[in-house]
Amino acid sequence: MAETDKKAPRVINKSGTLKMEDKVAATRQTRDISGRKMERRNRRDRARGANAGPKEFDEITIAVDRVSRTVAGGRRMRFKALVAMGDHKNRIGIGVAKGNDVTTAVAKAGSKAKKAMITFKMDGETICHETRTKVTGADVLMKPAAPGTGIIAGGTVRAIMGLTGVKNLISKSLGSTNKVNIAYAVLEGLRQQVSRSEWTGAKKATVSEAKKAEEKPVAKKPVAEAKKSVAKKPVAEAKKPAAKKPAAKKPATKKPAAKKENK
Repeated sequence: MAETDKKAPRVINKSGTLKMEDKVAATRQTRDISGRKMERRNRRDRARGANAGPKEFDEITIAVDRVSRTVAGGRRMRFKALVAMGDHKNRIGIGVAKGNDVTTAVAKAGSKAKKAMITFKMDGETICHETRTKVTGADVLMKPAAPGTGIIAGGTVRAIMGLTGVKNLISKSLGSTNKVNIAYAVLEGLRQQVSRSEWTGAKKATVSEAKKAEEKPVAKKPVAEAKKSVAKKPVAEAKKPAAKKPAAKKPATKKPAAKKENK
């Protein structure tokens, strides 16, 4: 052993063993029981989802409940999950599924929500009109709101609207507090939305009016140039009105006088 190694202070652990320095640990290789080299893999270096692009839909788990079913041998416990999925625009879906564990239930509910996606109509950043929908015991009232109002709603309605493009809304739950029924009532209310142009009595633009709006306005000539382009005829050349000839009078024919009879 070199003299430098003898003079270097030894670091001893509490258990009495020598502590390996960082430089020595970096050069040593770990081997398994059979003597083969073991590769040291750092999970942090892995780029998880590097090839995956941006998600088209975003999902949120609204509720997870434990349910039981009575069978011949006793009770069978399972989990029920309520999941909403949307694209933060005008598409939303809701799914409910059961599974033996929470992960399975959430995954099944997410796939159901994606299959049951609907597209609803919006008026800017709010809904088109007021609506009140009832699904079993749930009764949900939704009203459009002015810009800057925000979403005034309960937990279930707020979670669903957070996945859509609706930014201003006033909502009130008037019936049951069951989250599943409230979620389906909100979904039905969004499905019933009708755009302002399709309302009864709304003026519909005809084809001719639409074409006129698309056509560009024709540029008018200035008044001075228009007057110069039109040549005025002199007054002398103007045609005089033809003099009317007097109509020839026909000689009046005298009727013979009737003879008076002598009595």
